[in-house]
Amino acid sequence: MPIRGPRLAVTVLCRLLVTGFGGLAFVASVNAQTPVQTPAPAPTPVPTPASPHAPAAAPAPGTGAATSAAAPDPVVAKVDGQPIHLSELQSAAKDLPPNARGMPPATLYPMLLEQMIDGQALSTEARKAGLQKDPAVERQIAAATDRVLQTAMLGQLIGPMVTEDALRARYQRDFANKPGEDEVHARHILVDNEDLAKKIIAELKKGGDFAALAKEYSKDPGSDHSGDLGFFRKDEMVPEFAAAAFAMQPNQISDTPVHTQFGWHVIQVLERRHSNPPTFEQAHDELRQKVVQEGVQTALADARSHVTVEKFNLDGSPQRATDTAEPPPAAKP
Repeated sequence: MPIRGPRLAVTVLCRLLVTGFGGLAFVASVNAQTPVQTPAPAPTPVPTPASPHAPAAAPAPGTGAATSAAAPDPVVAKVDGQPIHLSELQSAAKDLPPNARGMPPATLYPMLLEQMIDGQALSTEARKAGLQKDPAVERQIAAATDRVLQTAMLGQLIGPMVTEDALRARYQRDFANKPGEDEVHARHILVDNEDLAKKIIAELKKGGDFAALAKEYSKDPGSDHSGDLGFFRKDEMVPEFAAAAFAMQPNQISDTPVHTQFGWHVIQVLERRHSNPPTFEQAHDELRQKVVQEGVQTALADARSHVTVEKFNLDGSPQRATDTAEPPPAAKP
């Protein structure tokens, strides 16, 4: 079960942003830059079919060529003298969807190389045209540079936290030798007002179909049409919802609506169970994601503590304490 914030908040409002800017997409980019540190094999030159545009294939190991003298990262093409290395093809291949990554390198790499040559040729022409001096392009280049630096900085800080040894230590701290947790399987119907929730409860007490009523009334886009939330732990729900659900028995429907910041809930508990702690292998991915998220938050807070921040109004004027003050209530007639 994924490690995350209150689960109900996720299902109602979609996933919470992990950081103040960039959110999950930002964390995903950092996650991609902080792989589990395992020894990587040296790049092996991949033979490519002969074509008028493809570079000569590097000798493959064991072919009788002097492989000991071969470059560890050979140049596979040059565009106006600018080299394209095998490592660039390998890096580009890693960013492809799984079905594309599964293609044989002898098929995939020549296609990637042609794309890189096209891109490099276009960049060369743009520089010849002086586009790098255009103010709008300069701003975009600066923004792209900042994004790369941000990701590199976070990767440097977070990388040591997500090695296998570090994750195992975290697993020992959070999971190992601890008792399991109770879980509840429940479904709910979320509506905007208490009266409607009471009406739904009355219909259910008369034998109404929960799934049909959920499909008709529930405003929760995160659960399926039956309102089913699956199994969850107490800490995965907002406190009011969790307290009500964990106080109920299987097949019981809440006698009164449960109010949270999302609205009014009609809850039915379907099952209860006691789960054992996950193994390291089962917890590995969610544990790694949690460590990355915590690392990002800590890194951002630390970075902010070392800089001076000045905020202005959207029109550029200095902010005043009264700018965010609530206006006084209107006088009653």
